[in-house]
Amino acid sequence: MSQNSVPTVVLGVIGADVHAIGNQILEHALEEAGIEPVNIGVMSSQQEFVEAAVETGADAIWVSSLYGHGEMDCRGLRDKCVEAGISDILLYVGGNLVIGKCSWEGVKELFLNMGYDRAYPPGTRPQDAIDDLRQDLVEQRESKDVVCSLD
Repeated sequence: MSQNSVPTVVLGVIGADVHAIGNQILEHALEEAGIEPVNIGVMSSQQEFVEAAVETGADAIWVSSLYGHGEMDCRGLRDKCVEAGISDILLYVGGNLVIGKCSWEGVKELFLNMGYDRAYPPGTRPQDAIDDLRQDLVEQRESKDVVCSLD
């Protein structure tokens, strides 16, 4: 968890996507939940997400994509995190991630296989992702405590 014990989340809209309203809703929901949002805005590159996460010591990156090109825009983000020394950062993605008629389970599996910890369909309530974040941070902390006690 970030240094001040308040979770920090970098969020933004990836690629050439300009859908800003959902991103602003997420930012507000994070603030209301006592989580520090770092909103990098729309049309953000993978590198901008990674740089913001490194600069802020973020616990998670939340990527939004609504224009259907999420598969292309999001592929390789986990590798960039590893290269930047933040391999344990939580990666969440959500929105209208692919074009065409695909089952949500198939889309979710695709993104989990790309290294995302969670994937959310359009219409997901922000509180659902916030609850998942809190749970994932506790589990992450507990797993680190186990590893440290084995040393």
